[in-house]
Amino acid sequence: MATQFLKSHGINLQDEISKVQSSGDPVTSALSAVTEIRGVRIADYGPELIWDVLIKSGGVVCALHDAEKVKISTSDTHVVDGRNAILAPSLCHPHIHLDKCFLLYDPKYSDLSIEKGNLTEALSLTARAKARFTAEDLERRGCWLINESIDAGVTCMRAFVEVDASVRLKCLDAGLKLKHGYRDACEIQICAFAQDPLFSGEGAVEGRRLMEEALGRDGVDVVGTTPYVEASEDLMRKNVDWAIEMAMKYGEHLDLHLDYHLDANKEPMVYYVIDALHGRQWMRENRAKKIVLGHCTRLTLFTKDQWHNLRTRIGDLPVSFIGLPMSDLFMMGKPSDDRGGGERVRGTLQIPQMIQQYGFEGAIGINNVGNAFTPHGSCDPLAIASMGVGVYHAGTEHNAAILYETVSTRAKVAIGCRELNKSGTQDGGRGDFVLFRSGLLGGGGRVRRTLQQVVYDPPKSRLVLYKGRGVSSSAEFQRSVMKSPAEREIEGPQLPSIESGS
Repeated sequence: MATQFLKSHGINLQDEISKVQSSGDPVTSALSAVTEIRGVRIADYGPELIWDVLIKSGGVVCALHDAEKVKISTSDTHVVDGRNAILAPSLCHPHIHLDKCFLLYDPKYSDLSIEKGNLTEALSLTARAKARFTAEDLERRGCWLINESIDAGVTCMRAFVEVDASVRLKCLDAGLKLKHGYRDACEIQICAFAQDPLFSGEGAVEGRRLMEEALGRDGVDVVGTTPYVEASEDLMRKNVDWAIEMAMKYGEHLDLHLDYHLDANKEPMVYYVIDALHGRQWMRENRAKKIVLGHCTRLTLFTKDQWHNLRTRIGDLPVSFIGLPMSDLFMMGKPSDDRGGGERVRGTLQIPQMIQQYGFEGAIGINNVGNAFTPHGSCDPLAIASMGVGVYHAGTEHNAAILYETVSTRAKVAIGCRELNKSGTQDGGRGDFVLFRSGLLGGGGRVRRTLQQVVYDPPKSRLVLYKGRGVSSSAEFQRSVMKSPAEREIEGPQLPSIESGS
């Protein structure tokens, strides 16, 4: 794991984060810089061409194949042997909850087991767990999530941390320390998130006050709320209005958990959100920031005309929809106990269809891992892309490319990390990559020759680079680094640039 790689360079990350907690000292990174990834396939250029990708100061210089010679002169060159494997842009969590991860794996919460497996129970169990949260266990479980995510290939994530009258700023403090501690291995956006009502119940006023305090803290990037937990539709609208106001006041991204049900008799809140964003002149006042709408399972009941109407109403707003199939399929459509059990309507946004047929921006995310909302699954975004082949009936080569983008480049665009071309190898691009390997010593085993094969059956062995530095497991990474001569020749022309998009 990423922790092992850091340890091989004399860094115990959890010890260092503990030092941050006590002294505020930064975590110093000693990750190995890479100057070339030699002998790889790049998905956009077919399985037959083999490329060398040159990296300098954490950015891509160019990619080369065997048509012309370029001389490189350096005294400290680290070259990764690609073994003809697929090189692709790194992965992204566009929506993941950092503070309540792995509650089902922590002995401290062993009494909070799942009995019913529904949303009401998940909210109740999580509320009980939150009452026991400490800085130590928040940081410990957060390290588990970030370490496993980095090893899977994640170099960018939006991490939700809850702010309310129960936990106050405890989760935020832990999230900000983890963001700082991992700053050389992963870009972490912190979303100050109100899971609890902001206009219903006794803690609402204090919740709003704490959220404003959180949004004034350095390192907070996103305003997040959950309108559907309010007691009435009028209060849901107040929640939406307040969230938009805060995002514009503090110049932050906006992220709403929205329309998380399958009731055709309820008017979707998404219409009000879009109208409110236009009414508040988002594109004039906060156009540099992104808007994300998560879950939105009610929209799965839309007709073709309703989809087209929604796309027209959005207009030029920078709105992206995030499907969360791991949680959605577990929570949505469970039949009541008195039913036969055969009717199981499942609701999760059909993100590939929304992108290709209707022109929406979208991505898919893990949401939760190891808790009552999502007890199953891992921290690997590519696992849900692979599951999406069946969930979305998306088995073609083009569909596989879209699925990969939804956990990589499209996910990064959705949360405002940065915009990349599809391969991530354009000149000047940041050196954030995953190299998918066979995983066998000596280079044997089944190599995935296309991105389609990677999505169908994700390799477990991955080399991960962030800003041109290796951040994946030490043994595998070190086996792949060749110490090259100070001066040598490489053949190949410059890779043409590709515009970002579908």
